[in-house]
Amino acid sequence: MKRVLDIIIATLALIILSPIFLLVSHKVKRNLGSPIFFYQERPGKDAKIFKMIKFRSMLNATDKNGNPLPDEKRITSFGHKLRSTSLDEMPQLINVLKGDMSIVGPRPQMKDFLEHYTPHQMRRHEVKPGMTGLAQVNGRNHLSWEEKFDLDVEYVNNRSLWLDFKIMFKTVVVMFKKEGINAPDQSVGAARFTSQGVSDVNSSHQNQ
Repeated sequence: MKRVLDIIIATLALIILSPIFLLVSHKVKRNLGSPIFFYQERPGKDAKIFKMIKFRSMLNATDKNGNPLPDEKRITSFGHKLRSTSLDEMPQLINVLKGDMSIVGPRPQMKDFLEHYTPHQMRRHEVKPGMTGLAQVNGRNHLSWEEKFDLDVEYVNNRSLWLDFKIMFKTVVVMFKKEGINAPDQSVGAARFTSQGVSDVNSSHQNQ
C-alpha cells in the first residue's frame, strides 16, 4: 500500500507542480547554465546506492587545478533562494516513481558516511529513504546528527501509513513557515567520524 500511495502522490504532485517544475528548470538554466539537474550517489534501502536528483543550486566554478571552489564562492543568491524554498528537492519525485525513494522516510545521507555509522544508526536503511521524514518536521537543521539519526530509527520502529500522513501534513506546514531551513545545515556539512559514529563540524560539504 505504501508503494501504491508513493506512485499516486508522486504522479499527482508532478502533474500539479509541472508549471513550477518548468519555471524552476528555466530559472536554473538561465542563472546557472546546463545541466539543470544535479545527481549524487546516496545509499537507499539496505544501503544500496542510487542517484538522487536535485535542481542545481551552485555554479560549476573551479580553480586553476580543476577543483571546485568553496561553496560560498559557487552559491548564488538564486541558489540560496532555491534551497530556502526546498524547491531544489522537487526532482526527487522522479526518484520516488523509479522506486529509489519514498515520499516519507529517513533522508538519504552521503554514501561516504556509511562505514562510520553505528549499528543503531544503520537501521535507518531498513526502509527506503524519503523526501521528508521525522527529522525534517521536528527541527530539521537545528538538530544534531545523533538526534536526526535517532528520529530516523524511531520512524523505522513505528512506521505506518498514519504516521506517513502526519509527517506529510507537518512537512507542508514547516515549508510554509520555513522552520529550520535557514539554520546551518548539518546534514550537508562535512563530518568528523569516530569509531563511535558521526560528530558534527561546521564546515560545509560541496554540492550536498
